[in-house]
Amino acid sequence: MASTTQIVEEPVTCQLEGKVEPQNVSYGFLRQKIPAHCFERSSITSFAYLLRDCVYASALVWLALKIDLLPTSWLRAGAWILYGFVQGCVGTGMWIIGHECGHGAFSEFPVLNDVVGWAVHSILMVPFFSWKITHARHHRYHGHIDKDVVFVPPTEQEVQDQKPGLLGKVVELVEETPLYHAVTLLSHQLFGWQLYMLTNVSAGNKSLPPKGTGIQKFRNSHLDPLGSLFNNSQAHLVAISDMGLLLVGSALYYLATQIGAWKVALLYAVPYFWVHHWLVAITYLHHTHPSVPHYNEKAWTFVKGALCTVDRRFGFIGRHFFHEIIDYHVVHHLFPRIPFYHAEEATAAIVPYLGDQYRLDEGMYLKSLVDTFTTCKVVSNADSEGALHWKFSQSAGKKQE
Repeated sequence: MASTTQIVEEPVTCQLEGKVEPQNVSYGFLRQKIPAHCFERSSITSFAYLLRDCVYASALVWLALKIDLLPTSWLRAGAWILYGFVQGCVGTGMWIIGHECGHGAFSEFPVLNDVVGWAVHSILMVPFFSWKITHARHHRYHGHIDKDVVFVPPTEQEVQDQKPGLLGKVVELVEETPLYHAVTLLSHQLFGWQLYMLTNVSAGNKSLPPKGTGIQKFRNSHLDPLGSLFNNSQAHLVAISDMGLLLVGSALYYLATQIGAWKVALLYAVPYFWVHHWLVAITYLHHTHPSVPHYNEKAWTFVKGALCTVDRRFGFIGRHFFHEIIDYHVVHHLFPRIPFYHAEEATAAIVPYLGDQYRLDEGMYLKSLVDTFTTCKVVSNADSEGALHWKFSQSAGKKQE
């Protein structure tokens, strides 16, 4: 990776005037400002949203099975493309319902949360308990340059210490070209989730739990019950997650023998990649922004880390299909048990007290994805206060301006 030279001024974001000094805002202070009913979790309401999403998904499959009746190949191709996109949006909403279960925000009953979360995520080929365990670690240490597990960037010092081989030198020559950015961004969106599940890619250097020595240190898969990501007491949960994937995989294989592999690919695989495209994009843009720092061990606190998130807007799809997870993610990192249907009210209650610690970026979502991915690559070494800020190349700086 080429060396980086300057810090770019943060782009304009929509912020509200603080009523108190932000440094005096504590976790308890913010919790008191949120109405008590925002913390109430209704099984009926949560199931209603899940049922709605299941109805959408079922109706789309029913319609998709009629596509072959269309008179021309162009109409059939267009219908399948539209189906894949819309079903991917519905599937993302179901993924988010499973996410609610993982945080205990679906209902007040832990067993119900786990059963529903396991079922919903397994249908989407997500190892529910494995993800739940590491995702809790992400929430616990978000913004920590060493212990966070999601999209932790390399530091300037780490880049300088690298000794690239031949491939690294070739990449260094082309990494600022549009073609390189296009290929890497496409790979990031199509396969980023799978790589994270299989290798724990993008996690911090000290993010693994205490574990034994030897080969386990190199077994960083979310599918490995005895791997380095989990404690021995969690092995059975990882195995149950794997069982869910095997059941769904077997059902898909059987279905392919009945209606054909190509039809299953259109019905399931295409929406699957849409779902995980949105999952990667949403997670990445919530936690990566030119104005958002990371912190080292000395400076990091839970509240500072939780506030290193960005609320964004995605219009009707974000509100209706994605259950507003894009719009109100800051409050979710502070209080993850608040159900998504109370997140807007809870956000409005705390934003006036956060000042410029609250970040809302209302830029075009996909443009933000491209701009952020091509510029936010390396963070500076920690400053005197323990903060690490994004650094950019000269060309990236001009682009941001």
